[in-house]
Amino acid sequence: MTAHALTDSWTMTRRELARWGRQPVQLVVNLVFPVMLLLMFGYLVGGGRGVSGEYRDYLIPGMLALTMAFGLEGTMLAVTQDLNKGVIDRFRSMPMANGAVLVGRSAADMLQSALALAVLIGVGLALGWRPGGGPTALLGAMGLLLLFRFAMLWIGIHLALVAGKPELVQAVQILVWPVGFLSNALATPGSMPGWLGTVVEWNPMSHTATAVRDLFGVPGTESGHIWAAIAWPLALLTVFFPLAVRRFARLSR
Repeated sequence: MTAHALTDSWTMTRRELARWGRQPVQLVVNLVFPVMLLLMFGYLVGGGRGVSGEYRDYLIPGMLALTMAFGLEGTMLAVTQDLNKGVIDRFRSMPMANGAVLVGRSAADMLQSALALAVLIGVGLALGWRPGGGPTALLGAMGLLLLFRFAMLWIGIHLALVAGKPELVQAVQILVWPVGFLSNALATPGSMPGWLGTVVEWNPMSHTATAVRDLFGVPGTESGHIWAAIAWPLALLTVFFPLAVRRFARLSR
């Protein structure tokens, strides 16, 4: 049964990857957008309030975390488009493992997210950024970032199934922006008003960004956030993964 589910999920993953060839512009935009944000905040807008040391060392790990929160609209649109075109109904009429469509979609998104991380890290290196901690810390940081992305992805899939229509995705996508910008990705909580700093410190993305900075050896970074950066995404997955699968299973009932 497990092998059957894995085979079905891989088939759906290949289906989603085939869209990259048909829609290369969307893939390029998703990869270039975080690079533009990095250059804008690092060199145009400026920043670094409350940051000790080089702002670039603080900003790039934050941008890596911010990239994992953004870009969910592609997956959400794909899910709602399949719903409205009757594609999912046809898939559900086949002898296919329940949820394979969603798993395939999430797997393709994770591959794109890993590629986006690689591109952004490459740009950071080209700008002179040098992460500390060596290869092990780099792999650990990427693991935390992708775990956060995986949790955000299943929140997005569940909301897409609830929204049901592509035109509603944009309204739902707006909810992602507070998660991204009410965090310590761009500035320290200590530089913010007290109440806002408290909100930022409780943001799951802030824990991920802080843990990544810790692994990269950024000066002045609090330690001990790695476990929180693991626990928060796992807690979100525990809630939203079964909700999404259950919602998907009830679509045709």
